[in-house]
Amino acid sequence: MVKFILKRLIWMVPVVLGVTVFLFTLLYFVPGDPAVVILGANATQAELESKREDLGLNDPYLVRLSRYMVDAFLYFDFGKSYITNTSITSDLLIRFPRTFLLAFSCILLSIVVGVPLGVNAAVHQNGFADRACMFLALLGVSMPAFWVGLMLVLVFSLRLGWLPPSGIGGLQYYILPAIANSFGGIANQARQTRSSMLEVIRSDYITTARSKGLSERKVIYSHALPNALIPVITIAGSSFGRMLGGTLVIETVFSIPGIGSYMIGAVNNRDYPVVMGSVIFLAISFSMVMLLVDLIYAYVDPRIKAQYMSGSKRRRHHA
Repeated sequence: MVKFILKRLIWMVPVVLGVTVFLFTLLYFVPGDPAVVILGANATQAELESKREDLGLNDPYLVRLSRYMVDAFLYFDFGKSYITNTSITSDLLIRFPRTFLLAFSCILLSIVVGVPLGVNAAVHQNGFADRACMFLALLGVSMPAFWVGLMLVLVFSLRLGWLPPSGIGGLQYYILPAIANSFGGIANQARQTRSSMLEVIRSDYITTARSKGLSERKVIYSHALPNALIPVITIAGSSFGRMLGGTLVIETVFSIPGIGSYMIGAVNNRDYPVVMGSVIFLAISFSMVMLLVDLIYAYVDPRIKAQYMSGSKRRRHHA
């Protein structure tokens, strides 16, 4: 298992490096002069040339790319913001816990609500419960997160006054953003769980479990659901990464100072180092989440764990 983890960590390296090279190249050819962004349109030509020289903008592409990658991956230094002149690494570390808490709340809500909906739909296939659950799932996929967020603010903040409409503070500030951002995740979890459960409950071992006189609840939740969880975990892992990116909109709607709103402000101000650092930081976070998903696979499905264990035993035997 240790070798498997190390192998996955090594595979993360080309992924993150590829994202870095692609994004750096894309921003390199984007129109606009960072010196003008920093000094303003009223700066003299001499001041602009001096600032370009200080930033290394006059260096060739490969020199700038190699310098950035050394600073980013050896020293974990993403540079400084063009606008605020503050350390991007420090800003990301301050903002990431808020983004992570929001994304984690969304994925937790998606699993807690979506999985039971999918199980209920599969157990009552083609019945009223199935159609009702799938209608709710279709509704969740169809509604944009920002629109849901605005409607929630209108109802629960402005009309009822139960929850704060924006900002950060206690956990109550994350309730409305989490609900708004998890609508699509709930729908995906419900649909995937239903599909997986329909395949599993037709299996022979489920028929055998029922023939032994086990209650339907025990058959569904003790025998069928654990074997249907692998695709559900995959969707949960990919959804977590998507929700990290989805906070771009939700954090703006609810004025949460996380990485999402940080990136939106950077894009509007052409603060390219902030955009670069934020995307790379999210790419590393998403890669770590997918590694965790693979480890959960082994915990949920003993066959996968046995495959890893048998592989390591064969290698020791040949050695």
